[in-house]
Amino acid sequence: MAEKEEVKLLGIWASPFNRRIEMALKLKGIPYDYVEEKLLDKSPLLLELNPIHKKDPYERSKARFFAKLIDEQIFDAGFVSMARADEKEALVEKTRELIMHLEKELVGKDFFGGKSVGFLDFVAGSMIPFCLERGWEGMGLEVITEEKFPEFKRWVKNMEKIEIVKECIPPREKHIEHMNFMVQRVRSA
Repeated sequence: MAEKEEVKLLGIWASPFNRRIEMALKLKGIPYDYVEEKLLDKSPLLLELNPIHKKDPYERSKARFFAKLIDEQIFDAGFVSMARADEKEALVEKTRELIMHLEKELVGKDFFGGKSVGFLDFVAGSMIPFCLERGWEGMGLEVITEEKFPEFKRWVKNMEKIEIVKECIPPREKHIEHMNFMVQRVRSA
């Protein structure tokens, strides 16, 4: 009989990409060890997993993902504090148009798949309410309101009731502080 391999999740506490993987592992009941990484000071284990490029093995897939978000202007709205007032409003409105697609998809459903939480919930949940919205909150922006997006906000509340999701959501204040730091880092680049 084959020996079971130990699963290690290498990540950063604030990363929505790590959060969704952690949620999926918990949902499937797969035991794992979480190893906190500092991508500016990569650990020997991380380098061992990708010795050729000496990079985080997910950097390229994250880059593709962010490129898509940029194309759709969701991520741009996360950095609206760098834009002029008219650009900010245009980015916020474009983001709201995109979130409206999710709003319509959630009508009459507890989760995207219906009555039970699934991977799409983890993907959208780790990125939008538990990452981008916290960045916007740190900038004093309310992009997704209860009034305009009641189904989306109801879905977020449903997500917050799921134990495995609660266990994986970064602490709000610490996360907002981190998102503000990331915005400052982008501004100074």
